[in-house]
Amino acid sequence: MTHANPEAETFIACAAAIHKARLKYQRVLASQPLASMDQVAPRGLLQYGQMDAHPLAALLVWRKWLYDLDNRAAQDTGYLFEPVIAGAIGGVPYSATKSPVRRASGKGGRQVDCLKGQHAYEIKLRITIAASGQGRWGEELQFPSEAQAAGLVPVLVVLDPTPNPKLSELIRAFEASGGAAYIGEEAWRHLKEEAGPEMAVFLEKYIREPLDDIYLALDEGDPLPTLSLTDRIRSIDITVGQSTVTIERDDVGESIEPVDLIPDDGGDFLPGMDR
Repeated sequence: MTHANPEAETFIACAAAIHKARLKYQRVLASQPLASMDQVAPRGLLQYGQMDAHPLAALLVWRKWLYDLDNRAAQDTGYLFEPVIAGAIGGVPYSATKSPVRRASGKGGRQVDCLKGQHAYEIKLRITIAASGQGRWGEELQFPSEAQAAGLVPVLVVLDPTPNPKLSELIRAFEASGGAAYIGEEAWRHLKEEAGPEMAVFLEKYIREPLDDIYLALDEGDPLPTLSLTDRIRSIDITVGQSTVTIERDDVGESIEPVDLIPDDGGDFLPGMDR
């Protein structure tokens, strides 16, 4: 098959990467521990008195479990999404240690989501107004000039067309460094043009159609369906509306909770702490 069609190997590799990531996340669902009271009980002070102690304690545990699962999903999606898009359009992702793009500070390299020929891609699902902290955002704005300094053409691809000031700022940074920006429908069209015919089908079937299906599944402003979680010791049932998924659980240990840090303004409410 791969001899008859040079794109077949890439198609299979990208589809396998998605399948592997889904299997990996199933392992996360099976093994993510429920928090102990030592970890979450202090957070109950913020809602103490709104409900009895027993349901409040259960709420704290469920909330932390869902939060941990969402964090892992965000992390694993990032690891999957950019390399798959890069492969689909015939490019290669580069980690910071192997990247041809060097940081302006001179301290190491800069990750490149996709390098194809002389084009260095920054690929994003979306840009939010509440994007990264100022330090991280400053680094994102520096990427196009750093790519240009490496003799490359910086290209921004953002699949979500929703406009906001940060997206506009990032587009200007790419264009000022001799690059290009493709947003929303134009981004999808560009990716399909860069991909071969078979990989364009892959992008549509395995990336765009699932994303569109999820994006359009909820009507903005409508109430969310009922959510129910049931702990059956060896499994957990998650029911949303009329649909239920059962997660078979492994023997799991106690989750590791990082030490909370006190923010700089953490004591400003105290008398005499004006500064």
